[in-house]
Amino acid sequence: MINDYMIIEDKVHRVHRVIVYRFRMGDVEDPDLYAAQPLWEWQESEMGKFVMERSVETPIWHRQADVANYGYEYAVEAFLKGSDYSFWVLKWGNEVDKKNAFSI
Repeated sequence: MINDYMIIEDKVHRVHRVIVYRFRMGDVEDPDLYAAQPLWEWQESEMGKFVMERSVETPIWHRQADVANYGYEYAVEAFLKGSDYSFWVLKWGNEVDKKNAFSI
């Protein structure tokens, strides 16, 4: 369970819940199988490696039906400490924010 504040290595840190990656997929028979490739490619990218190493807990992905486009929307959610969150926002935040909003 993630709280707003956590004790990590004997220090209290604010933990930010962040959508770090999102993408859309068309209507396919097994969307999770087809989503594996973009998720893996993101995980192997510079941003993905940073998030996977720095996230307080393992990042999780969410799938949501995209009824307007007859497909699916995926989002990866991570939990970053204050300094890691600031770095992520400064380096990559706008790339993710430019994409459509995703509700969890």
